Amino acid sequence: MGDAGLTTFEHTRRACYAGYITQAIVNNLAPLLFIVFQTRYQVPYEMLGRLVLLNFATQLVTDLVAVKVVDRTGYRVPLVLAHVFSVAGLVLLAVAPSALPSPYWGLAVAVVVYGIGGGLLEVLVSPVVDALPTPEEHRAATMSLLHSFYCWGQVAVVLGTTLILAWIGDSAWQVLPLLWALVPLGGLALFLRVPLPATVPDEHRTGLGTLLRTPSFAAALLLMLCAGAAELTMSQWSSLFAEQGLGVAKVWGDLAGPCLFAVLMGLGRIAYGLWGSRIPLLPAVIACGALATACYLAAALARDPVLSLVGCALCGLAVSLMWPGTFSLTAARFPLGGAAMFGVLAMFGDAGAAAGPWLAGAVADGDLLDDGSGLRAGLLVGTVFPLAVVVVGIAQSLLIRRRTATPAEN
Repeated sequence: MGDAGLTTFEHTRRACYAGYITQAIVNNLAPLLFIVFQTRYQVPYEMLGRLVLLNFATQLVTDLVAVKVVDRTGYRVPLVLAHVFSVAGLVLLAVAPSALPSPYWGLAVAVVVYGIGGGLLEVLVSPVVDALPTPEEHRAATMSLLHSFYCWGQVAVVLGTTLILAWIGDSAWQVLPLLWALVPLGGLALFLRVPLPATVPDEHRTGLGTLLRTPSFAAALLLMLCAGAAELTMSQWSSLFAEQGLGVAKVWGDLAGPCLFAVLMGLGRIAYGLWGSRIPLLPAVIACGALATACYLAAALARDPVLSLVGCALCGLAVSLMWPGTFSLTAARFPLGGAAMFGVLAMFGDAGAAAGPWLAGAVADGDLLDDGSGLRAGLLVGTVFPLAVVVVGIAQSLLIRRRTATPAEN
């Protein structure tokens, strides 16, 4: 297709959908290979959790840097760089463990490189779509639909990785990162050509200092922290939990755990994308937090492996609105926040996404009997995050009611 075929904002929107598929690859491929890393390289639970922490910590630092520059540089250069780093990191995931003296350091280097790409995507893709021409009443639904592509990317990663790994065997696992690197390579070609909206000029943008002094924005940041932890703790650990904690074969554990988790998360986001204009967003987010709390408890406490897997999978539906919903609520409250505002939100989401899985892994390492109870304990500790979404969401609702009653207050 020539350049003339990529000249409308609809092409931009589709390129952003592809960007979130790349984000899903970056965040979900390595956890699907945890069992390979553990058996081939003798990596303990805590160090596997540390890889997740490293990924999202890298994204958090990248978010912090991007916040300061994106509104001034425009979107194209950092979006292109995001895909370059994503490709490079996935290639390194395949080659660095064998190339460096310590396989774990090889894994860590790869995670840092693709984490930079993932951080840039998280900061950039949502504000690009938010800036595209969209009727105001459909903005939250459009954001939810955008984030559903992260879910479909996760489904593709889980299905593709699980089935290909079962076919080629653990000894050839390096083929997988190289295959998945083709997706960000295609995204790189797209973002070199599609039109992109302008960033919010400095003189019109709501400053970060003003945002950070506003109670409703502080509540949104805390909500993002909890949303990131609630989503990623379950999605990152459900594969290993199904296999070692529940005794389910890897293929079926991956399909019934992280794959179904991603399918239900995607369906939840698409459903809100289709009918979201009829459903108040904040009460929906609070309800999602309550359902996710129940799912964590079921996964951690149920003695029946089927009920535990149902809890893992249904959690995908429960967390579906937390991250995009917080983006939409905040963008509606601060329409001139610009990419910097999305970057700060992403920083807090990534902080939760880093801390939650690492905490679960650290708790799981306390299982001296190695009977799977440590993984259950890790998920049980993770219950605090969706429960906090409920508490923060209710506090945010009360804050909105107070602001409505007394408009002079923030």
